[in-house]
Formats: sequence, structure tokens, C-alpha cells
Amino acid sequence: MADNEQKALQLIAEAEKKLTSSKGFLGSLFGNSSNKVEEAVDCYQRAANLFKMAKKWSQAGSAFCEAASLHSKAGSRHDAATNYVDASNCYKKTDPNEAVNCLLKSIDIYTDMGRFTMAAKHHQSIAEMYENEANDLARAVQHYEQAADYFRGEESTSSANKCMLKVAQYAAQLEDYEKAIQIYEQVAGSCLESSLLKYSAKEYFFRAALCHLSVDLLNAQHALEKYAQQYPAFQDSREYKLVKTLCEHLEEQNVDGFTDAVKDYDSISRLDQWYTTILLRIKKQANDNPDLR
Repeated sequence: MADNEQKALQLIAEAEKKLTSSKGFLGSLFGNSSNKVEEAVDCYQRAANLFKMAKKWSQAGSAFCEAASLHSKAGSRHDAATNYVDASNCYKKTDPNEAVNCLLKSIDIYTDMGRFTMAAKHHQSIAEMYENEANDLARAVQHYEQAADYFRGEESTSSANKCMLKVAQYAAQLEDYEKAIQIYEQVAGSCLESSLLKYSAKEYFFRAALCHLSVDLLNAQHALEKYAQQYPAFQDSREYKLVKTLCEHLEEQNVDGFTDAVKDYDSISRLDQWYTTILLRIKKQANDNPDLR
């Protein structure tokens, strides 16, 4: 490991030496400066891979960034973007903020080249970093939205919907229920247009109905009927029946009945953390404001 690190450091020194000589009078006089730059790029890339083998992630990231910068100056935009992505993958292990910065640089290059699908995928990666490493949901939402926008522009509806469902999930967690409802209803509507995806609409209508219930009981009841008209099979689902039962218990201010209905449902179909969070909020509201309609 130490041996790889030593070799990498020698290659970095070699790269710097080549760059210095390419800028000198003789380098420009004999016109071999571009060769020297190419050789320096090669040294930086080899050094980066040796640093990776030695698990020196920050140094590997830095070497890839140097290579990317030289590619960029030489007009090799695609190679520059690739090296920025390589750098991001290294920084991800030690410095999520620097990993994000590198991906943003690659996104700038890809959008400039009209490679919007690549840009979308990297926005998605940034969103995942904010979601997992940095735990910054608001920023994750921004990048999922941007990714969805680019995917939609490239007619990748399925990928765009996947990103928008993440936006809806976090919007609801951040208590922006209107935004979550709008997305869940829109994705459910697009699922109904496909015979293969039709069944998925049930889950999105269920989520939208619970978001409605977090805001207003009457709206939730109206929404539930609207969803049943849009997708008649929804009426026969356990999800529809649960929301209908919850509405009835909230109308009667029967918090115990609400809790039992959720327990019954959960005993057959496990509710994940998102559902549990939303349902606990609805229950808390019912406890705090028993006369709320």
C-alpha cells in the first residue's frame, strides 16, 4: 500500500515537471508542449489509480481533478467530464461536499455538450449523496427535480417519474403536502395510461390520500372518491378501505379506532417508515385538535 502511494507521489512530481517544461521557452519553441501536457495527464491518471489502490481517496480525487482540468484546457471535454466523475467517486468516500462539486463540474460540461441524460444521472447521484451522506433532504429534492426535468426533456418518462416520486416522498416528510399530492396524482395518472403500470397507481393514490388527510379531512374524502372514479379497482383495495375507515374514525374523533385500523392493516401489509411518520402526524393532529375538520 505504502509502495503504491510512493509511486503515485513520484508520478505527481513527474507530471508537474512535464507541465513546467511545457511552459518554458524551449517547450514553446519546439512545439512539443501539447505532448508534455498529454504525458502529464497520463501521469495524473496513473497516480490517481495508484492512490485508489492505496485507499488514499482524497489524493486520488485531487489527481483526477488535475487530469480533468488539463483535459478541459486542451478542449477534451468528454475526457474532462469523465475524470471529474472519477474524482467524485473517490471523494465520496471522505468528502461528500467535494464529491458534489466534482459532479457539478461534470454536469456543466455534459449540459454544454447536450448530453442531458448523463447530466440527469449525475444530478440523481448528487441527490442520493444529500439523501444518504449529508442528510439534507431539501437539497436532495432540488437535484431530484433537476434530474427529472432533464430526463423528461429526453423522453425518459420512467426515469423522470422515479425521481419525482423521491421528490414527493421528501416533500411530504418536509410537510409540503400540496407538492407531494400534486406529484403522486400526476404519476398515478400516467400509470393508468399503461396496462403494465396500472397496478402501481394504487400505491400513489394511497400516498396522495394520506397527504390530503394530513391537511384536511373533507379534502381527503373528496380526493378518495375522485381516485375511485379514476381507477375503479382502487375501491376494492385494502389501501382505499383503510383511508375510508381512518376518515370515519377522525370524523367521530375516535383516536383508538384510528390506531386499531392502522394496526390491523400493518399486521398484513407492513407499513414502512414514511407511512408510519405520516400516520403518526395525522393521529397527533387528531389528539391536539379534536374538533379539526
